[in-house]
Amino acid sequence: MNSLTVQRSEALIGQVRVPGDKSISHRAVLFGSLADGVSRVRGFPRGGDCLATLECVRRLGIEIEEAGADELLIHGRGLHGWQEPSLPLDCVTSGTTMRLLAGLVAGAGIFAVLSGGPQLSRRPMGRVAEPLRKMGAIVLGRQRGTLPPLAIQGGNLRGIDYRLPIASAQVKSAILLAGLFTHDLTVVVEPGPSRDHTERMLRAMGAPVHTLGAKITSEAPTTPLQPLDLRVPADMSSAAFLLTAAVLVPGSVITLEDVVLNPTRRGLFDILRRMGADLRISEETEVCGEPVGHITARPGPLTATTVAGEMVVRAIDELPVLAVAATQAHGITTVRNAEELRVKETDRISTVVAELRKLGAHIEAQPDGFIVEGPTPLRGAVVDSHGDHRLAMALCVAGLLAHGETTIMDTECMADSFPGFERLLVKLGAEVS
Repeated sequence: MNSLTVQRSEALIGQVRVPGDKSISHRAVLFGSLADGVSRVRGFPRGGDCLATLECVRRLGIEIEEAGADELLIHGRGLHGWQEPSLPLDCVTSGTTMRLLAGLVAGAGIFAVLSGGPQLSRRPMGRVAEPLRKMGAIVLGRQRGTLPPLAIQGGNLRGIDYRLPIASAQVKSAILLAGLFTHDLTVVVEPGPSRDHTERMLRAMGAPVHTLGAKITSEAPTTPLQPLDLRVPADMSSAAFLLTAAVLVPGSVITLEDVVLNPTRRGLFDILRRMGADLRISEETEVCGEPVGHITARPGPLTATTVAGEMVVRAIDELPVLAVAATQAHGITTVRNAEELRVKETDRISTVVAELRKLGAHIEAQPDGFIVEGPTPLRGAVVDSHGDHRLAMALCVAGLLAHGETTIMDTECMADSFPGFERLLVKLGAEVS
């Protein structure tokens, strides 16, 4: 079991680029395989989750060349070009891979088994299985089709009008992707905004996907999907850990290059600004329908806040590191309506609370979130990631603030989303070993 030791840090200084965005990378590989022709994807991250998607698509008969360290050439075979796999599609730890594949397998008219490791096998899949069954797919799994592995027989789907019970980009995407294979209209209604990378990328490829307020529609394209040619922008969810570190460590100035600034992804950025952090955007541009820019972060006195409702959806993956920031904010920070944290890689409410308490944080778990009182001096201790990559990185950030030495156990999982995280911290001036 790997571990990292982090010392209390002085100023973090530098300009760096974090790995490519996971959400966009998953979709680029999956959607590129459906295009008519060769898609070129640069800046593809080598994290475990995205590599799982890459290998699953290869098992579906798609040729993918690796043209250098981070460049892919995906030989798309059109909407109906997937071959039925002879072995299960191993999604490893990636919920995004499994949920998006479920929608596409259901539409493609093939049989496939979607499996994963012990961590993924505990994550709920009923919210995806239910609408796909309504569209006509056969979806089987453990506990009445609610837990992986999933066995899916697709084909002959019909469009549905489906209202999501909770905002979920992965469930929404699965339904919209299945809708590309129907002969009528598929409608998804969201209770609140969720990530819209699927809609943006499919539109850029020429797919008939339309958004009108909370209603999104998809239907079968009348022309082949166009290949992609993009450099994947930097991942906001990965950038969040370095942004938070810069905001909390006195004297820091960090610039992160080419970060995706999609409004559905910049929840933590907006929360930290609201709390008083000095965060500035420059060099704005657009990549494949996605806004992109540089972010410069400096410390500022933080004031406690409340995070709930729509903002939770926009910041769900960053809430562990927000809890770290809240320990240094003046007042009581409350996070609620975040029940989804309980069914991530770990029960992130329980694990975040338990591990930050070891460092001296005043944090209390709630059924749907947590409450943090600050500012509180943190002290070094031995803490455990529980195999959760985002918790591991949040604890590293906490270690930069804590007096003494902090040891984080089981840090190998950080490579799931941010390979080289510890090396970037060292490059910025942190003491990590």
